[in-house]
Amino acid sequence: MRIIGAGTRDGVVPTLQETFWTVPNVITAVRFALVPVFVWFVAVGQEWTAFWLLVILGSTDWIDGYIARRFDQSSVVGQWLDPLADRLSLIIVTLSLVIFSDAPMWVLVVIVTADLILFLYSSFVFAGSPELPVSVVGKLRTAALLIAAPLVLLGRTPQLQDTAVTAVGVVLLSIGCLMHVGAAVDYLVTAHAKAKRLRGEGITPRDRPRWSAVAAGSGGAG
Repeated sequence: MRIIGAGTRDGVVPTLQETFWTVPNVITAVRFALVPVFVWFVAVGQEWTAFWLLVILGSTDWIDGYIARRFDQSSVVGQWLDPLADRLSLIIVTLSLVIFSDAPMWVLVVIVTADLILFLYSSFVFAGSPELPVSVVGKLRTAALLIAAPLVLLGRTPQLQDTAVTAVGVVLLSIGCLMHVGAAVDYLVTAHAKAKRLRGEGITPRDRPRWSAVAAGSGGAG
């Protein structure tokens, strides 16, 4: 059974739906809406509730991708909504762990800096997202962070305080952070290669309607 790319059907060419109302998009929207609830539980010291909510958030991130691939529910909106929700959720969750728990500040700084560089590069060169698939490193990074964050939370509970749980969580959080940098570098290299290829084809990367699946789909039903 595949973990990365679960739900992919060999020999089936996926289609892109132009409506928001797909199951994966609804799951993504609900997942992002639950992030402030997670922050509130962390802030008031309800670590176990925050832990289980974070487990749900992490599992739905895998579930919506599986449904999109297995049942051909990929969409134009989902191409930008899912990574945007993941990025914002990651930053907000990490910020919460830094403020209310034992996560080191440098983890947040590195994550925000890497994402800011990607955002500025993409905005300047492509006038938006380069629309690249998530790399294997990026998926492993997400998995590491999704495991680390709950462990850091558990280290604050009375039952697990002063144990190795927090240390293990912080180590995994640090590893995930370093992988985040690696994924960002890979993304920049791939985006630069795409921009170079487009220019070789006589297409300006900022001329999104000529190459962007999102721009092409934006004129359809929505």
